[in-house]
Formats: sequence, structure tokens, C-alpha cells
Amino acid sequence: MKTLAIILLSAMLTDNFVLAKFMGICPFLGVSKKLDSATGMGIAVTFVMICATIVTYPIHHGILVPNGLEYFDTVVFILVIALFVQMVEIALKKLLPPLYKSLGVYLPLITTNCAVLGVTVLNIDNGYSFVNSIVNALGGGLGFMLALVIFSGVRRKLEYADIPDTFKGVPATLIAASIVSVSFMGFSGLFS
Repeated sequence: MKTLAIILLSAMLTDNFVLAKFMGICPFLGVSKKLDSATGMGIAVTFVMICATIVTYPIHHGILVPNGLEYFDTVVFILVIALFVQMVEIALKKLLPPLYKSLGVYLPLITTNCAVLGVTVLNIDNGYSFVNSIVNALGGGLGFMLALVIFSGVRRKLEYADIPDTFKGVPATLIAASIVSVSFMGFSGLFS
């Protein structure tokens, strides 16, 4: 149980895909303007990470490895991820049209989000068991959502801050993102 807690908290804080590994930066910068869209994207990514892990782990260990086809991991994983992203997109379009609209082009881009692919590949590279892989995917998704939610608050404050004209817009956003990222470095060494 202690190992699962360490994996979960590590994936959320010390090994945060966005702020420590710099994966998934596109939706991080694109969807973090509003809290509701940031939360929605975080939930969608978490769902896709967990579902992709549940499906790719047995495919890797049960089909690809026994047949010496490990080199197909990336292709198979992307296809599985695309399937779940399509399911999320259809569900959001039917059930939550405002959220679907607010996520815009970033929703289908979850398919190519390197954080989602990263969690499936890192589960195998780290030699995690099936349960550990699911916990890592949950932690990775929750960490992704945490980064989006925190940064949406920072961006909200930036809208009302007195910033020199040369730093308004993208420069201020990137500087703020780097400061948030540095703040997460304080968690390094916490879970060894």
C-alpha cells in the first residue's frame, strides 16, 4: 500500500508530466485560461490515461512481448489512445456541449499528447505491475489536472496584473509557467 501511495504522489508532484517532464505543454498553455475548461481537460486526460493503461499493459505483456513485437508499442499505444479520445469526444459532445466547445481543438489533440503516451511507455520502462501502472496513470492524470488548475489561477491573476507592454501575452504566460514549474521542483527528493 505504501508503494502505491508513493507512485501516486510521485506521479502527481515530483514527476509531474507537465511541470517536471515538460510533456503535454500544448494543452497546458492552450486550455488553462479558464478554470472550468482546465478541469474538464484534466478529467478527460486522466480518464484517457487510465483507460489507455488498462488496455495497453495487457497488449504489451500478453501479445507484443511473447511474439517479439515490442517495437510496435508506440503505434499500438497511439491507436488505443485515439480510440479513448474519440469516445471522450463523442461523450462530451452529447453530454456537455459547452465544455466540448471550450476545449475546442485541444480535445482531439489528447491523442497526440505526449503525456498520455508517456504514461503508457513509462509504465513499461519502469517495470510496473498492472496495479502500479494504473496508479501511476491516475497520479499522472491528477498531476496534469493539478498543473492545469493551478496555472489557470495564475493566468487569471495575470489578466489583472500591471505588466509592462513588452511582457503582455505569451511572454508573461511562459514566465509564469516557468515559475509554477520551479515551484514543483520543491517536491523533488520527497519520495525516494
